[in-house]
Amino acid sequence: MGQGVEPKAVDGRGLRVAVVAARWNAAVTDPLVAGALGALAQAGVAKTELVRVPGAFELPLAARWAAESGRFDAVVALGAVIKGDTPHFDFVAGACADGLARVALDSGVPVAFGVLTTFNLDQALARAVHDDKGGEAARAAIEMVHTRAALRPRAGGEEAR
Repeated sequence: MGQGVEPKAVDGRGLRVAVVAARWNAAVTDPLVAGALGALAQAGVAKTELVRVPGAFELPLAARWAAESGRFDAVVALGAVIKGDTPHFDFVAGACADGLARVALDSGVPVAFGVLTTFNLDQALARAVHDDKGGEAARAAIEMVHTRAALRPRAGGEEAR
């Protein structure tokens, strides 16, 4: 069996990462941001830029702008969509997830999905604070930068052996 791709999951030295975070549900998103920024600092990320947007629905567009800027190796998208009594949750959560996936696929820049979709505030707070989903998303972004580098074509079309 061949040698696989095993990225350096938490080595962020030299990387530039945009953290795009929703202001809506700040009681949840602020701990997500703190976790992400802490994980990026711990990994030695060279440059981190925090960009705030109104809510989760706006995350894909801001992530696209960050990805297209050429200033970042990865984007970490953070937000919280908490289910209510109307279908609003389904529209916002779905549009956010689809949009962020599209940004990553269209740009080739890793976009980590750190958007919580929960039934209630208690679940969201547990994931943001106790489960450190912001830090988890940041580490995933770093890992994907290394995965991308490992899978890039070699100069002159040389195949990996």
